[in-house]
This record gives sequence, structure tokens and C-alpha cells, in this order.
Amino acid sequence: HHNYLCAVERRYGHYDVETSPAAPLMRLWHIRAKQVILATGAHERPLVFADNDRPGILLASAAQTYVNRYGVTPGRRAVLFTNNDGAYEAALDLKAAGVTIAEIVDVRDQAEGALVRQARDAGLKVTTGAAVSAVKGGKHVTGVVIHQLSSDGKSVLAAGNHVDCDLLLMSGGWSPVVHLFCHTQGKLAFKGERACFVPSEPREETLWAGAVGGSFELSGALNEGATLGRAAAAAAGFETNADQEPIAAEEPDLGGIEARWVVPAVAPIGRGKGKHFVDFQNDTTAADIRLAAREGFDNVEHMKRYTLSGFGTDQGKTGNINALAILSDAVDRAIAETGTTTFRPPYTPVPFGVLAGRELGDWLDPKRITAIHDWHVAQGAAFEDVGQWKRPWYFPNAGEDMHAAVARECQAVRDGVGLLDASTLGKIDIQGPDAAEFLNRIYTNAWLKLKVGSIRYGLMCHEDGMVFDDGTTARLAKDHFLMTTTTGGAAGVLDWLEEYLQTEWPDLKVYCTSVTEQWSTVAVAGPKARAVLEKVCGDIDLAPSSFPFMTFRDGTVAGMPARVARISFTGELSYEVSVPWSQGKALWEALYEAGQEFDITPYGTESMHVLRAEKGFIIVGQETDGSVTPQDLGMDWIVSKAKKDFIGKRSYSREDTKRIDRKQLVGLLTEDPKVVLPEGAQIVIDPSLAPPVPMLGYVTSSYWSPAMGRSITLALLKGGRSRKGDRVYAPLENRTMAVTIVDPVFIDPEGNRRDG
Repeated sequence: HHNYLCAVERRYGHYDVETSPAAPLMRLWHIRAKQVILATGAHERPLVFADNDRPGILLASAAQTYVNRYGVTPGRRAVLFTNNDGAYEAALDLKAAGVTIAEIVDVRDQAEGALVRQARDAGLKVTTGAAVSAVKGGKHVTGVVIHQLSSDGKSVLAAGNHVDCDLLLMSGGWSPVVHLFCHTQGKLAFKGERACFVPSEPREETLWAGAVGGSFELSGALNEGATLGRAAAAAAGFETNADQEPIAAEEPDLGGIEARWVVPAVAPIGRGKGKHFVDFQNDTTAADIRLAAREGFDNVEHMKRYTLSGFGTDQGKTGNINALAILSDAVDRAIAETGTTTFRPPYTPVPFGVLAGRELGDWLDPKRITAIHDWHVAQGAAFEDVGQWKRPWYFPNAGEDMHAAVARECQAVRDGVGLLDASTLGKIDIQGPDAAEFLNRIYTNAWLKLKVGSIRYGLMCHEDGMVFDDGTTARLAKDHFLMTTTTGGAAGVLDWLEEYLQTEWPDLKVYCTSVTEQWSTVAVAGPKARAVLEKVCGDIDLAPSSFPFMTFRDGTVAGMPARVARISFTGELSYEVSVPWSQGKALWEALYEAGQEFDITPYGTESMHVLRAEKGFIIVGQETDGSVTPQDLGMDWIVSKAKKDFIGKRSYSREDTKRIDRKQLVGLLTEDPKVVLPEGAQIVIDPSLAPPVPMLGYVTSSYWSPAMGRSITLALLKGGRSRKGDRVYAPLENRTMAVTIVDPVFIDPEGNRRDG
């Protein structure tokens, strides 16, 4: 559309190829054109007759390609079956290559074109008003049966004549390659004298020349190409030679075509052993198409799906016109009225590698960075990929490895203050008079009574009741909310919201817009977070009594309009400050400068994971795997028992989701506090049992906790909450480690630290 095209360049065979092994063999070009001329030619189409799918039956043009391009004779003794002059040229080429031409069978009563005369002059036997009515042979053609046709062409006369051959060539006329034209919703017209569909009404700036428009003669194609080429060049702003002489070409005069869409046989179509194949890829027969019409599938698109004609990579290239004509005859309708099926791109199958390109490291996938990225790079941050985002993983000082850096960052947040770039969190703006009702159905907890200025944490579940994302949502106004999602889940959540609004609840007036890249967000966390913010917040009262947990305030931070939210993913006193995206770096630098007297410390995602695990906070996709309910996570409190309905509610009454032996989130403490269990490690009750040992569950998160001075682990274990205090085991590669099941909250279970 809009004349935007893709073209595949093949850089092998008769093309020059660089000697470098890294050079691509195929290249995808993206083209935007002011004018497009289609000169895509035409396909020779087969004839539909009994037994027309035997090995050794080819299109006449295919045999010409074997002989003229590859120097290969596809048989020794050939019969040609045609309804136009095209097969005669093939007969002459094959005869010149040494193939015996046993007979040319032409359905037309009169065949007097120049090529027909040349064939007769060359001594070739031509039988007119006749048809191949049967093909002999099993694994290859051994002969054909030829019958004379009745005057109306609907039946055969008298006894058939058997002719020995090992090759049968057929030519049913030519079908213009209109696929690219149709891809842009151009309309076609049926050209009766040529028995084909041709372009008629374009939707784009598109012209066509040659056989694609039904001009099968060489001189016509050349002159059309020259004329339209000049017209397109002029329309695109180029100078052209308007006085060019017409192009002359020596070529024989072609006779007309006589369309016989189904060639009769001795037995009626659909009876007897002979099958009349139309689509050779999907084995659709003329009898199948007639049956479709009898059963009411008389619309061309319905017939296509009933019979599979035109499906697959063929997309109507060979059998489409024959199928349409047979359907038209069956329902007594003109071919033009029946119309064509929809052709699907690509026109020619294209290797996935051409579309995807080579694996080029950092260029393989789009790289998304925050407005603060350059500062992180300058400070020597190590990065990890989260979705497509580059997030600071940790900020090592000179001589520090990852473990030392993470321990230092975690301790700074617990004892002082830390700074986290949280800009990558998904942000979805949700507006409309039904926005609150929409959230009430999407989340498992209640949302209708959330006050303006307040924030609530929510879980989203699929219809099966399993958790698939979480986050906080703030109510900005009565009909306006701002939802946050996990970094990697933002696109999926937006798709989920849109799917329900468009398919399940189209009556709700709600509008969702991704604003992830409109807001830069910086989290300030730790006991000294309030002291840092007080230095740069001129008009926001940060006192806990004025600014309670899970609320937000709009105001000014470091001279920038900002929104400050009291949210904590560390368990410590925390604020999330959001400003317009372009001001993110300025905000970060202002906060970093304000925190110097408190030894403010930037921290990355690894420290964030440790801090949240110490508090028993989940990460969707780590503590969940698509088979975990909120109840499994010990979060029954977030599943409303009063709401009439929400996504997933019915699933919580199923026997399976109420089982007491479901895997449940618990904490684990290793017998040796220095051992950090590998994530994914299996947990068993008795490691001495003979294999296979029943698995109790597995480790979801495991870290060294600087605040605890030991390793901590989160795990999903069968009936885990009822097993607290039990000793279980983790079979590792070189040893089996005993662990004790504990509560998943390791630090400050009462939540006293969140207010500073």
C-alpha cells in the first residue's frame, strides 16, 4: 500500500557474488515509489481433463524451459494437448531438440495461426476438434486416448484413438500474474477474448504492461512497456523522450483461444476412475467444485475453503481461473460475476532468513534505553537486557566484582538511601467514564472506591485464574487512571486490555494509551529518602501524616513539574518521582547531587531483586510460570470475595485450584548459610529414595542477603505453607543441601520500615 514494496534480490547463480563467506546470498530491499509499473507476465495454465495428474504430464512452457534453458529433454515421444497456439511453439522447440512429436491435439475446430501452419509444414500431425480423454500408465505416462468432441464440446464422440507416448504437454492458455495488483485491492476485469482476468481499477499509482494486462504478443508488450515507462518517469518528475519510435518485433500471428474449462471424458465428471484435477497442490478436482456448489458453497471464497482450491503456496497461480470457471458453470453465472479469490502475499515463497536478516548481535533486536542511560554508561554500569530495554544491572566501584557491588548497593538502601532508574516500567494511561469499572473487572481486587490521589497494587489473571502480570495503578481523576506493569510485560498487558475492550466489553467507554516513554521515573529508597527529597521538593509536604503510603502528589521537584508517589518495592521508605521523559537525566542528576551528603548510592536491577526478595515481594515471571494463582502466592488478600465478577474468578472455585497440595510460595533457609541455591533447583523430601525421586517443588529466586548475612531463597513447594519448619533437601550437582521451610518474608514482616 502507498507504493511501498519489498523485493528479494537473489545474489547467486548467474549473478556475481562476493567471495566473502559472510556475504548474503539473498537481500531484502524496501522500496517507496512514486510510480509502479507491473510487468509481471503471465502463467501458462493447465487443462482440466481425466487423469491429468500423472507423472510425465507437464505444461508446454515447462517443457520449453527444460529444453531451451537447461538442455534437457523431458521425454522421448510427446503428445501436445492445447486450446491455443502456445503449444505449437513448444512442439517445434521439442522437435528441434530431438523429441518425437506423436500428435498435437487441439480442442478448436479451426486452428489456422502462423505457428499452426509452421507445425504442419514441419510434418507434425495436428488433430483439431478433439481432446485427450484419458491417460494411460501408472508411475509414468505410457499413452493417451484421444476422442473427437461434440459440436458443443460437452461430450466425446465414437471410439477413442490410443497413442503411445511418455510425455504429455498441455496448454490451457495464459493467466496474467495479477497478485501484486490485487494485494493493493486493485479491481480486476474478465477479458473474454483472452479468457483471463486483467487489472482494471488500481487503488495506488500503478500501471501495467505486457502479459499482465493481457498483451501476450511481444511487440505489444515492448511498446506498452516503453510508453508506460515514459509516462511513469514523467509523473515522477523525470525528463523523457516523448518522440520515441514504436518498437517492431518479428513474431508469428497468434490465433485465438477457445476456453474449454473442463474437457469431457467417456464417464461423466465425478464418476469412473479418471479424476479431473484443478488444483494440483491441494488435489482439488472439478467434481469437488461442483459438489461445493450443490451444497451451497457457491460464493467463490466459500468454495475456496470447502475445496482448498487456491490455498498454499500456489495462491491460484495455476488452477484459479479453471476453478472459477467451473464454479460459474455449476451455478449458471458469468465468470466476471463470480469474481476471484483473495491472493495472499508473498507472491513467491521467501525464506524466513531473508525477512529476519542475519544474527547481528546488538543489531538483532531494537535496543531501548532510558533518558538517563548516558549517565549510567559514564558511571561504568553493567547492563542487562529486560525485554528490549537496557537496564543498569549493578554499578561497580573500582576493583569490585558483581557480588561486592550488589552487597554495597543493598546495604546502602537498607541503611541510607539509594537511587534506581525505574523508567522502563510499563505505563498505560486509561481514561473514560467506565475506566473504574474496567479495572474492577481486569484486576482481582476492588477498584471502584479508590480515591483520587491514591494508588493501589493489583494482580491480573488469565481466565484460568493464573497470574500473568502485576503493578500499581494511580487514580488521577474520576475517569482517569495510570497503570504500571512489569517492564517485559507492558506490550502484552496493553494487548490484553485492548482485546477485552474490543471483543468482550465493547460497551465500556474506555481508552488505553501506552505512555511508557512519556515519563522518566526515578525511585529514591531508604531511611534517608525523605531527607533527600526535602532538599529538592519545593511545594510537596513529605511528612507521613500529609503524604501517606500508596498515595501520590503533583508538584515541583528540582524546578521540574513532577508526580511523586509513595510506593515501595524494597520495604524501605521509598518515593517514585516521574517527570516528562526528556527531563529524566536532569531529575536524576538533581537527586544525585541532593543526596551526596547522605552518601546516596545508585543501585541496579540485581540489588532491586535482592531487596524485594528479602521482603517476600514476587516478580511475575520468576515466582510465577503461568500455573500459579494468587492463593498459591499467599496473596488471598488481593482476591475480592465481594465483587460480582472479574477475570479468573470462576476458576478459583474449581477443584484443581482449591487443592491443598498445590505448589505454594515459601521461603527456604539453607543449613549452610553461605550456600546460595541455584534458581531452578528441585526440592525433595527424601533424597535417599530410588530414582525417580518425587519432586516437592523448585527454587524461584535465590540470593545472598547482605542484611541477613546469609543466603535466602524463595520456592514453590507442594503444600508449602503447611510445611513451615520442616526440613527438606535440594540435590545439587556435587552435594545434597538440607533446607528449612520458612515464611517468605525475611525482613521486617510487620512493615514498619516503609515509613522511615
